[in-house]
Amino acid sequence: MPGPASKRRIPVSQPGMADPHQLFDDTSSAQSRGYGAQRAPGDLSYPAASATPQAAFLADPVSNMAMAYGSSLAAQGKELVDKNIDRFIPVTKLKYYFAVDTMYVGRKLGLLFFPYLHQDWEVQYQQDTPVAPRFDVNAPDLYIPAMAFITYVLVAGLALGTQDRFSPDLLGLQASSALAWLTLEVLAILLSLYLVTVNTDLTTIDLVAFLGYKYVGMIGGVLMGLLFGKIGYYLVLGWCCVSIFVFMIRTLRLKILAEAAAEGVPVREARNQLRMYLTMAVAAAQPLLMYWLTFHLVR
Repeated sequence: MPGPASKRRIPVSQPGMADPHQLFDDTSSAQSRGYGAQRAPGDLSYPAASATPQAAFLADPVSNMAMAYGSSLAAQGKELVDKNIDRFIPVTKLKYYFAVDTMYVGRKLGLLFFPYLHQDWEVQYQQDTPVAPRFDVNAPDLYIPAMAFITYVLVAGLALGTQDRFSPDLLGLQASSALAWLTLEVLAILLSLYLVTVNTDLTTIDLVAFLGYKYVGMIGGVLMGLLFGKIGYYLVLGWCCVSIFVFMIRTLRLKILAEAAAEGVPVREARNQLRMYLTMAVAAAQPLLMYWLTFHLVR
């Protein structure tokens, strides 16, 4: 008789139990069931995305009111600044001093280097108002002094770099020294004009412009010193010093001595002589400062 057949028990999978021979659980059906549970039968549209916090904030009436109020405050502040900015910074006047063009800059630089060839030094007026600098080479401007000062600082950095002496602190000291001397010059001239009781149309911005023209000659001197050594430096700087002296004499005498000439005051009158001495002192200070601010840059 054949022996009793070997019997194996095959486990019957019960509902909800995983197949014992399956290595990984099949979750696709669960996901599909979960995904289907999110939609109604027959609804093919995707579920609506939840609103972002920014959208919720913008939709809030209180936030809209706050934004409108902030915008109105900003507009009022801008209007207030525009009305009162001229009290501290004369923007309208500054625009006049920067009304230049390429032709004016070229003619002005030629006048600074060769003032001996210029004859008419009177500033032109139109209805009691001086014309813009681009129409009159005798009018002061701030464009050339500003650009010349920046260029002077850059050339000073170049000179220090060629001598292995460059450092940000030393370059900053060079720039701050030039600005400090310019400020002292302006304050000293204003005080002198007050003490001599000169009623002139020479403004503080005019003084800054006239005194800032010396940076042009300083740039020329340092550049020639870098190219040709001490001889080139002294030759070019000497020429520029004489030129700026003549330029300042012929320019400032029309500003400082204009009132005396209009009143017919004799030249030998004491107060008129003080004005002449003041004019010559301002002109003579320019070559001294040009040398003082550049001699250590050329070796």
